[in-house]
Amino acid sequence: MLYSILIPSFNNLKYLKLLIKSINLNSNFSHELIVHVNDGSDGTLDFVKKNKIKFTHSSSNIGLCSAMNLAASKATKNYLLYAHDDMYFCPMWDKFLKKEVQNIGHDNFYLSGTMIEPNSGHIKFDAGESIETFDEHKLLINLDNLNFFDHQGSHFAPHLISKSLWIDIGGFSEEFNPGDGSDPDFNMKLWKKGVRIFKGINDFKVYHFSSVTIRKNNNLKINNGHKIFLKKWGISIKFFKKYYLKSKTKYLGELTEPKITINFLIGFFICKLKLIYIKIF
Repeated sequence: MLYSILIPSFNNLKYLKLLIKSINLNSNFSHELIVHVNDGSDGTLDFVKKNKIKFTHSSSNIGLCSAMNLAASKATKNYLLYAHDDMYFCPMWDKFLKKEVQNIGHDNFYLSGTMIEPNSGHIKFDAGESIETFDEHKLLINLDNLNFFDHQGSHFAPHLISKSLWIDIGGFSEEFNPGDGSDPDFNMKLWKKGVRIFKGINDFKVYHFSSVTIRKNNNLKINNGHKIFLKKWGISIKFFKKYYLKSKTKYLGELTEPKITINFLIGFFICKLKLIYIKIF
């Protein structure tokens, strides 16, 4: 089972090289890599050309959403995996994903990984805060003891969906460029299409250096993703994650429509008040 791995990158060559190294070293199968190069004046463009890595390119930072959509247009595999360029994929990651997809038996799902980070993430473990301090050996010898649990409602990268589902929902919504709020919006579009399997897999682990990514500001104003999401969907990201995705709780199976409780109604009413406020002011 092969994936098209989509990687938006903005002048982050050192980290991109480490990500690709980890994929080549720690994968059981030979996947398709597609890098969207934003700018690339740091040598990234030359690197992907020299190493015959499939890529798309923009002369400036067009934002995560547009970058992902361009990269996805080049994909030839049946499944698309979105990765940040500042991640390190841990051993056996694709074997665990393959097993999960086979167990589900259909493509109406959104699967994500478990992030190990030095200061936060699903698992807090310090194997270096930067590429200069990264201790690969320390990470790998401790990996079997670094566990979270299969979790519900994750909306973080890395994530895997079928190419057909990606096309059906239209990929990432570009009004969320450069990227804030784009992941929960992506999940909401999947929810509206009837997807109810939003599963974070404990065994699919990546080390994440925490936002050394395309989110760098290059003459692009940082968008207010929470405001855009609220205006688009009528509820807040926080409300969606809590009552629909049940984020970071233990995975107990397919999600269902949220139960209408007093707390749900209060939260829903607060969302509507906020929506009225931003529309007026």
